[in-house]
Amino acid sequence: MTVVLSSILLVIFFAIMIGVGIYTRKSATDVNGFVLGGRSVGPWLTAFAFGTSYFSAVIFVGYAGQFGWLYGTSATWAGLGNAFIGSLLAWKILGRRTRIMTQSLDTKTMPDYFGIRFDSKALKIAASVIIFIFLIPYTASLYNGLSSLFGLVFDMPYWVVIAVMAVLTGIYVIFGGYMATAINDFIQGIIMLIGITAVIFAVLNDNGGLLSAMQKLSAVECEGWSGGAYSSFLGPDPLALAFVVILTSLGTWGLPQMVGKFYAIKSEKDIHKGTIISTLFAIIVAGGCYFLGGFGRLYADKITYNEATGKPLFDTIVPAMLSTLPSVIIAVVIVLVLSASMSTLSSLVLTSSSTFTLDVIKPSMKEEMTEKKQVSIMRIFIVFFIIISAIIAIIKDANPSVTFIAQMMGVSWGALAGAFLAPFLYGLYWKKATKASVAVCYVWGCAIAILQLIISLAKIDMSGFGVVISYIFKSSINSGVVAMVGGLVIVPLVSSFTAKLDEKNVDTMFECFEKKVSVAQKEALD
Repeated sequence: MTVVLSSILLVIFFAIMIGVGIYTRKSATDVNGFVLGGRSVGPWLTAFAFGTSYFSAVIFVGYAGQFGWLYGTSATWAGLGNAFIGSLLAWKILGRRTRIMTQSLDTKTMPDYFGIRFDSKALKIAASVIIFIFLIPYTASLYNGLSSLFGLVFDMPYWVVIAVMAVLTGIYVIFGGYMATAINDFIQGIIMLIGITAVIFAVLNDNGGLLSAMQKLSAVECEGWSGGAYSSFLGPDPLALAFVVILTSLGTWGLPQMVGKFYAIKSEKDIHKGTIISTLFAIIVAGGCYFLGGFGRLYADKITYNEATGKPLFDTIVPAMLSTLPSVIIAVVIVLVLSASMSTLSSLVLTSSSTFTLDVIKPSMKEEMTEKKQVSIMRIFIVFFIIISAIIAIIKDANPSVTFIAQMMGVSWGALAGAFLAPFLYGLYWKKATKASVAVCYVWGCAIAILQLIISLAKIDMSGFGVVISYIFKSSINSGVVAMVGGLVIVPLVSSFTAKLDEKNVDTMFECFEKKVSVAQKEALD
């Protein structure tokens, strides 16, 4: 029964995704339309595109299981942080100014923004290289968890699941570009909202309701606690949880595929609506996922453990929770997880291809490239990035001993956010940020990530370097937070003693914020 239901829902889902791609192909004939949807995307589509790009199968299967196991129901704080810091504050602080300045400077990608804002082709190219290096492994990580979930229903090789997801995502992105991605993100977002709500109620019902589930969880033993660690307000390790909240929430401010959503929004009122919609979406999806994962220890007898270490395989926790649920819920979850993965994958490959085409290929060409040729090259690179990410995911699954790939995936988020968050934020608000400060921040973010990668791969014991250093490099989560927060200090510090940009040019750039516009009285009184 589960196989039949899942198959029917998947066929309907795939048909809709491809249909949207074909329907929107006319809006993707030029660069502006293909990359930004003509900068005319409304609040609902933009908010859902932001949310679905934010939350993939990684959060539902991987992070929900991992952090729920480690911190219990207090892991819900990570979801609330995603909602109020990663969504609400991101829209409030970055939304309007990003839309205004990127349109004024006529920039379509983050590297292009850095190149024009700081008058440096070197910064533009460097940003493109960083995105290319770290976004591909991040893209490959989106396939994590699909194997465990599809294994509940379908008896098929993991590579088939990856191939189907990659091919279908490629089809609608290649056909319709940003608009196809945005519309499909909206549909996929609706599925995610319905799915996560249904799963939470089903899991709680399976454990006798909320109060009964909390009582069972409070009885689970935790070293150093007399009881109730995993049902407590801040959990067994509040400091480690705080690092998770900061990394997964503040990190979105520096990720090119996230801030790129603000480039395309249509109007002022759409920003206000988008802020509310995006925040509510994150509360339900992210808050719901982490809350659900908090009950993972109630299924300790059903999950899979690493034979060598005795520790749980986190990707098996949520599938174990679902295995006891009705067929219709499992079928909905299969579509939910596929939706979450495909929406984020489409956003990432569109960002990667547009960045590489517009910021690396186009400037290197001696003759002028037509709009049609640029779009064609972007489509080729979409295929390239999807194939590469799928191959990496298949290799990782087939060879668990190849730890380099897994570690590379882990540091990607921190590297990108550490390199770009501070320069992007200061570039929007502060006239005195310098080229040198941006360059140093690039190096800082990437260096921390690479150092973390080396330490993790070589299994270097950092205890001899002091308590602080050893804690920073304890995990890619901690080092990623340090990379981001450190960048916020580095940019103003380095800018204080390095060569300033031409004051007149910078003033001209910031004039876009002072431009007078007329609005209806419902927006502002006389």
